[in-house]
Amino acid sequence: MDWSPSLSSRGRTSPEGAWQRFLFSLNWEIKDTRVRKDMLDIEVWRKDNKKHEELLGRCQVDVSALPMKQTSCLKLPLEKHPGSLLMLIAVAPCTGVSISDLCVCPLGDPSERLQISQRYCIKNSFRDIKDIGFLQVKVLKAVDLLAADFAGKSDPFCVLELGNDMLQTHTVYKNLNPEWNKVFTFPVKDIHDVLEVTVFDEDGDKPPDFLGKVAIPLLSIRNGKQSCYTLKNKDLERASKGVIYLEMDVLFNPIKASIRTFKPREKRFAEENRKFSKKILSRNVDRVKKITMAIWNTIQFLWSCFLWESTVKSVIAFVVFVVTVWTVELYMVPLALLVLFAYNFSLITTGKVNNTQDAQELMGLDEDEDEDDKESEKKGLIERIHMVQEIIIAVQSILEEIASFGERIKNTFNWTVPFLSVLACLVLAAATVILYFIPLRYIVLIWGINKFTKRLRNPYAIDNNELLDFLSRVPSDVQKVQHAELKPYSSSSPIRKKRSAL
Repeated sequence: MDWSPSLSSRGRTSPEGAWQRFLFSLNWEIKDTRVRKDMLDIEVWRKDNKKHEELLGRCQVDVSALPMKQTSCLKLPLEKHPGSLLMLIAVAPCTGVSISDLCVCPLGDPSERLQISQRYCIKNSFRDIKDIGFLQVKVLKAVDLLAADFAGKSDPFCVLELGNDMLQTHTVYKNLNPEWNKVFTFPVKDIHDVLEVTVFDEDGDKPPDFLGKVAIPLLSIRNGKQSCYTLKNKDLERASKGVIYLEMDVLFNPIKASIRTFKPREKRFAEENRKFSKKILSRNVDRVKKITMAIWNTIQFLWSCFLWESTVKSVIAFVVFVVTVWTVELYMVPLALLVLFAYNFSLITTGKVNNTQDAQELMGLDEDEDEDDKESEKKGLIERIHMVQEIIIAVQSILEEIASFGERIKNTFNWTVPFLSVLACLVLAAATVILYFIPLRYIVLIWGINKFTKRLRNPYAIDNNELLDFLSRVPSDVQKVQHAELKPYSSSSPIRKKRSAL
């Protein structure tokens, strides 16, 4: 048995004593009966906010010696350093990840497509609950890419990322219109994941140069249709040079996907360090201000009813209040939210409300702010005010979390992701029926017993909040713009309109 490639891992920063889960995909094939040792190299690093890294120790695990489909508890001493690393390692076969040519794509064979479709049909909804779906991506070609070399050419290749799975194409040298014609397949672990396709320019031993990127939510994929995507910049906010042609198919089980929606999202292992940006800070302040003003205006309206500033308005509000308090039952709360979903759906279907308008206005920022950020970095200002920067970054992140939370609630009711809105309607309908027939005290009792015994039933269970896990799948206004598909050579984008106005 031969395992490849050899793996090296640099751990993510996590609280002391916390458990962190990593998944590795190992490609292996049986060559002979001899077993070769393949080592998993593990390094433990400490990193502070001043870009300083310190190696705390390293250790190795012989993967080939571990039993298949079993969880092994290992206590590994760190080499040449004090301390040890306690790990739970499970080796299991990985299916669904592959790279092939167009002539041998999996879904191109009718019998294999039928077999995959049956695996994710409704009758198999409770078999292998973690196997959500199957994604096939045909990376066909790119056109009119950015020239990265002095000779006016590039050596482009593509990197595809879905969650923590990453695959890449071969490099096409000296070409601005490369054709890869490769087929990639991924196992879908969460239907709300976003496929990121990034085009790089190979630069020898140096890090590759960025050429463009697109982010495609799995739920927005049009099966079997060849699509042309305009490449964006690293922030996925503005168009870059060039387009890429992709053809994708995603097959998934809706019941498994719905169950997975109420569980914690898988964390990305490779995360970029946050940097201070005046543009992002200003944008987050505007987002929070917008939500705060909406809440404040609602409070002012209610208060004006109590002050009888308008007799007609106050009389109507008083009648509605008395009737509501006298007749309302607990089951009517989710029923009222269902009515709100239906109302917003009717507005969207009739074209009275545009889902992307607020997000586009939010991202219509001036490029001068980006230039200011670059100038501040050149002057070394960030290095001189480390402590102030850390505070500002923390405030920036908190503002982003608050704004994203409010926008996700709004986008749930606005049918931004129909799959999630339908799922919310089904849950609210079930809640209405349950609250109508079952007394509230019984529901609270069942909930409390489940919470108290959860850790007893599963000591390694991750504590989670199903509502917050659901909202984490709903895109914020910023993510709506990042995941939006740009039309090639479009002159109607909000940024171009703003430039023309200037």
